[in-house]
Amino acid sequence: NGLKITETDALGNTLSESMVRPPKKGENISLSIHAGAQKAMYDAISEISRRSGFVGGAGVVMDIHTGEVLVSVSNPEYDSNVLTDGKDVERINSYLKNQNNPFLDRVSSGLYTPGSILKPIFALAALAEGIISPDKQIESTGELRVPNPYRPGEFSIFKDWKAHGYTDMREAIAVSSDVYFYQIGGGFGSQKGLGIDKIDEYSYMFGFGDTLEGTYFSGKKGVIPTPEWKKKNFNGDIWRVGDTYNTAIGQYGFQVTPIQAVRATAALANNGTLLTPTLISTKTKRELLINGSLDELGQRAIHTDSRQVAVQNPAWYNIIREGMRLTVTEGTMSAVDVPYVKVAGKTGTAQLGISKKFINSWVVGFFPYENPKYAFTLLLEKGPNTASVGATPALRLWLDWMNVYAPEYLRGEK
Repeated sequence: NGLKITETDALGNTLSESMVRPPKKGENISLSIHAGAQKAMYDAISEISRRSGFVGGAGVVMDIHTGEVLVSVSNPEYDSNVLTDGKDVERINSYLKNQNNPFLDRVSSGLYTPGSILKPIFALAALAEGIISPDKQIESTGELRVPNPYRPGEFSIFKDWKAHGYTDMREAIAVSSDVYFYQIGGGFGSQKGLGIDKIDEYSYMFGFGDTLEGTYFSGKKGVIPTPEWKKKNFNGDIWRVGDTYNTAIGQYGFQVTPIQAVRATAALANNGTLLTPTLISTKTKRELLINGSLDELGQRAIHTDSRQVAVQNPAWYNIIREGMRLTVTEGTMSAVDVPYVKVAGKTGTAQLGISKKFINSWVVGFFPYENPKYAFTLLLEKGPNTASVGATPALRLWLDWMNVYAPEYLRGEK
């Protein structure tokens, strides 16, 4: 901004002007957003939400090497031009009365129970902590029965979503076995568990509980359940092993944002580099830095921080990625087992409320599998627990669009 001093008389007529500081022209920037891919994601979420009764959702696609965001969608949304113009009162009132909250940026400020999308991270934690070997099998009969220490002869029962039989780590990721993750999370019999402290540690390590202050995506911090959190929110109640079991499958008090989920997924794809997402293209950053025309605020605005997580063994990441690929070829993401790109990922279905009548449907992952370039997160918010179509079919619609109109991205060429 420039600064000009103007002298006027009592009638408002200008008598003199003096330019104290001339205005400075801003630099040109190019965003990393792909407009077509953005619209295709919005349309995919809208279509599946309409079919299955979800209230909306969010979608993010991010370059796992640079942090550039290709797609950032919050659905439903509002037309900012309508608000700026201010004339279409009826439409503005419809925004204000919409119970699905079009003003909420779901990508960075929407808080959601993550469910099973956290399982690959906890599997990696179990490898890093020596809790289990990747080939050891754990049996799921459809439930885990834990003796009740307060009532001898009675059991606390922790349900799996189905009986999976014996699964090793890769298979447990692919079929999303709750019993497997109950045991490596909280322990059972001779099987040691991570325990809640390690679960919390690795959750923070992969960017959950991080508000990304100073970036476009700064938003909600979220909640990682801890014994202290429970004591504060449940009238001093103590932490029990059942709380650890539920936390290990991404339930209980967990609350995360889609931008946190895509950062964590990208870190799994790139061997542990946690990036700060950005909307400014790498080309623009390079040009602005070469020109040397940015002040301190501008420097902060375009800078993308990254940090390496404590787990740095490539072999462990390969095991997790193999499980995520198996999720597509043989597990819960078969809807995106397509011939034009190899996708790896993880689904998540988070139950909501005491009656569990509603769910959030998640899918996270990356592509192409052999040489990952992009990580994605897609969330459908608050649909009926009877919904037969969720986030994975919405991802399929988006991938089909990309294959026709922007196939170079699926090949990792852009």
